[in-house]
Amino acid sequence: MAPQREWFEKDYYKVLGVDEQASSKDITRAYRKLAREFHPDANPDDPKAEERFKEVSAAYDVIGDDDKRKEYDEVRRLGPMAGGFGAAPGGAGGGGFNFEAGDLGDLLGGLFGRGRGGAPGGVRGTGPQRGADLEAELHLPFRQAVQGVTTSLHLTSDAPCSTCHGSGARPGTTPQVCPQCGGRGVLDENQGLFSFSTPCPNCGGRGAVIVEPCPTCRGSGTERRPREVKVRIPAGVDDGQRIRLKGRGGPGRNGGPPGDLYVITHVEPDPVFGRKGRDLTMTVPVLFSEAALGTKLTVPTLDGDQVTLKIPEGTPSGKVFRVKGRGVKTKKSTGDLLVTVQITVPRKLSRQQREAVEAFAAATSESPREHLEV
Repeated sequence: MAPQREWFEKDYYKVLGVDEQASSKDITRAYRKLAREFHPDANPDDPKAEERFKEVSAAYDVIGDDDKRKEYDEVRRLGPMAGGFGAAPGGAGGGGFNFEAGDLGDLLGGLFGRGRGGAPGGVRGTGPQRGADLEAELHLPFRQAVQGVTTSLHLTSDAPCSTCHGSGARPGTTPQVCPQCGGRGVLDENQGLFSFSTPCPNCGGRGAVIVEPCPTCRGSGTERRPREVKVRIPAGVDDGQRIRLKGRGGPGRNGGPPGDLYVITHVEPDPVFGRKGRDLTMTVPVLFSEAALGTKLTVPTLDGDQVTLKIPEGTPSGKVFRVKGRGVKTKKSTGDLLVTVQITVPRKLSRQQREAVEAFAAATSESPREHLEV
């Protein structure tokens, strides 16, 4: 991927609040935290939050990808000389240029809108270009997010032309070798001491010309159309998590590889279960008599079966019972099911219930508020 101008202007590590030596896990953890904090859905009336969310996503798009991160770090290490002009470390007094002899071609090439490459005397043509990275959102029911699912994502984006399959030429024809540059994509230009190569104006640096353009894409090789992408969501995906689908983004140009598709997951709440990391949570109401005398509770699990819990006598409201191995199951670990009991108080009492409660009150001598000393 070619360095972007923003790479020289923005410190993506600072944007995510991590050290330059941070691990991939630390970077992902920092991104998820910030993405949840500044997501537009959580801040509908704050335009600054949306801008911050975009900034955080752009930073993670680069340093959250191992290959892009290496290139970004190298570009930042070389400084402005990596992509244009400017002072680089190592010069006299820290303000001079620092480049190898081979960089002179890049420097002068940049001055005239050219670069250095493999063609004799200068650069090659436009060459293969990687497709754009795309981003899409996917809303998932709670249970599908926990258990994992393979689903379809519908989006409208650039895609290889369905008529010419990306060649840009009318079906039955093929692109022809450019007669002006002989398929090299560049033209040599001698200017005394230096020799430059410029992209061929006839073929735009591609090395080939389309004599009969495709009627659908008009020679571009791409068209904007709806498409369906199969997405495999791993078990235990978090709300706001960013999933990378390699090669499912925008189409490449001139034979270049396609970009990636990043899927942002939004997990819908469940009426019964909640989640805390790898553990599932549940709140179960119990009667005062059940908590005081003890009982057995039957509760559902996300797997569809049931488990029975023994509630000992004298259980206080808010007590949490742990059911091992009934939480979120991933390849690395399995969480537990945490069941919280909550004592309910009836709003209306029948005559018989009131008599029973009054009898209990009359038989109770101690007060739970003795420690207040009032």
